[in-house]
Amino acid sequence: MKKLNDLNIRSAALLGLMLIATATNTTPLLAQMSEESSTSVQTTTSAGTISEFGPKEILIRTEASPDPIRYSYTKTTTYVDENGAPVSMAMVKSGLPVTVYYTKNGDQMVATKVIVRKTTTSTESAPSSVEEKKTTTTTTTDK
Repeated sequence: MKKLNDLNIRSAALLGLMLIATATNTTPLLAQMSEESSTSVQTTTSAGTISEFGPKEILIRTEASPDPIRYSYTKTTTYVDENGAPVSMAMVKSGLPVTVYYTKNGDQMVATKVIVRKTTTSTESAPSSVEEKKTTTTTTTDK
């Protein structure tokens, strides 16, 4: 009977140690499974008038710059009106006042969103400005 009790005590002690070891090793493993990373993306806007709209780039003329500013665009670039409604790329043409939201990719400025405004009359002038906004994107990935 004494041997049976000693065996039960040893088994219980071993089981307890295994549970403690598992509990302490699980925390780092769970921490590794869900990792949060934060990246900063600087978004800049520029307002002016389209001087040229080509198959790969948009040239915008502003009052602040004597030379047109060159922006490339991608398939993910969105075109909207002042109310946020989508605008067909076929409607985007030279002479239209726009605001371009863009990010810098090396030396290249890539348009992410183009807001097409109503055409202004000759007594009105399109606003011309450059405004920098910094946004932070937080991405959570599971490993």
